[in-house]
Amino acid sequence: MSLELRGSAEHLELCLELAEQALDRGDFPFGSVLVDPDSTVLRTALNAEVTRADPTAHPELELAQWAAAHVAEDRRGSCLVYTSGEHCPMCAAAHAWAGLGPIVHAASSDQLAQWRTAWGLPASPVAVLPIRTVAPGIEVHGPVAPYDERVRELHRRRLGA
Repeated sequence: MSLELRGSAEHLELCLELAEQALDRGDFPFGSVLVDPDSTVLRTALNAEVTRADPTAHPELELAQWAAAHVAEDRRGSCLVYTSGEHCPMCAAAHAWAGLGPIVHAASSDQLAQWRTAWGLPASPVAVLPIRTVAPGIEVHGPVAPYDERVRELHRRRLGA
């Protein structure tokens, strides 16, 4: 993927900063950014599964819900979501139902599953499905090097691997 896609480098850096903030407060290291067609950040979110005691408190879901409530339906398709990790099936479905546009993810769900296996950790309770399988109409870009390796390091730190 070319990083000319509406300031991808800047927005992926922000995703990693948010993921690190989540990690620092005890959550899983995921961060996401919703960007309008002019590349203006509309909203940011970070994982809050631990701090909210809610396993569905994913940043991608939060952005989809926020966009559905605050962005005109006819503009949502031109908004991009940048995220540190590929959407899980729940978040991919929410993204599609909200009518949001392309997704750029630093690391893929498949990468995360491989890392967890290599670290001797149990598999996720949810199937590893690419966004394109859950929401085939969404344009997806990722994983994006070298951001994927930085995401790997954040997860390694969180899991003590």
